[in-house]
Amino acid sequence: MSLPKIQLDAVHRVYADGSHNAFTDLIHWRGRYWLTFRSCPDGHMVFPTSQIRVLVSDDGIGGWQEVFTFSVEHRDVRDPHFLAFGEKLFVYTGAWLYEADRPEHRDINDHLGYGAWTDDGQTWHGPRSLEGTYGHYIWRAAAHRGKAYLCARRRCDFVSGTDGERKPEQLQGAMLESDDGLVWRKAALFTEEYGDETAFLFEDDGEVVALARGAEQVPARLCRSRPPYVEWQRTDLDRNVGGPLLTKWGGRYLVAGRKTIEPQPAITTVYWLEDDALAEQLELPSGGDNSYPGFVALDGKRGLMSFYSSHEASGEGKRPANIYLAELSLG
Repeated sequence: MSLPKIQLDAVHRVYADGSHNAFTDLIHWRGRYWLTFRSCPDGHMVFPTSQIRVLVSDDGIGGWQEVFTFSVEHRDVRDPHFLAFGEKLFVYTGAWLYEADRPEHRDINDHLGYGAWTDDGQTWHGPRSLEGTYGHYIWRAAAHRGKAYLCARRRCDFVSGTDGERKPEQLQGAMLESDDGLVWRKAALFTEEYGDETAFLFEDDGEVVALARGAEQVPARLCRSRPPYVEWQRTDLDRNVGGPLLTKWGGRYLVAGRKTIEPQPAITTVYWLEDDALAEQLELPSGGDNSYPGFVALDGKRGLMSFYSSHEASGEGKRPANIYLAELSLG
């Protein structure tokens, strides 16, 4: 059976205030559309001036209104992701420790995850540090059968050393679980080496399917496991996927993220995942510093994808960079 063609119908610039705006996520919750991203006046790298912004829209296209903003003192917040869990909407963020007397010092063992949440979309709580995440850089989240799950990058045995000294083969991609979305414990390892950003989802039978970003000269990997998540099948893909998204649309696996194939420029790209292989569909208008998409299916034929890019701004990882929303449809 041939794969349906994904078409780009429109692109909207949602947020452009001159700061470096990046790392998006998107969710439909309680009849409204919610968008989150990091905003920083100083650029892509680690700065304590960074903030997490949450916007809401009635139709997901226009009328976006900012409803909540937060930061963490002495920490860089980034990569926010949503999780609808129980009756709450959570926003999770990884946070680098920033030391003013040695601003270039970055040790993943100093990481700590933070969460903010709302019960009604109007009153927000937090940010609060997440018990069990110290030494972990948290990323995407999912929920299944009454438990919440987080991707979390960490060093094997928490070996000390700065980020510049790390050996990527000594990084693990951990899956943490929680009963309440605030206190976490280890559930499994997506990857035992080259751990990085991982997007994952659960099938109805409990199987977890995950897309793990690779490293230099190491492609992205597809990881599969069934309860109790001890045995894993891992398959190398034909390229890396930066800031990966893995979700379902119309019963198929949808993937998006930054495609980097030298000497071509990096660009946010949308794929189907079929038979454990990527089938490229389209490139979104992007360039420079870009990717980190979120997605909401409007129905079986239409969807919305958030992403960021600096192609109309700085063209690199410095400010400004903008937040965009793409309207997609299936041909």
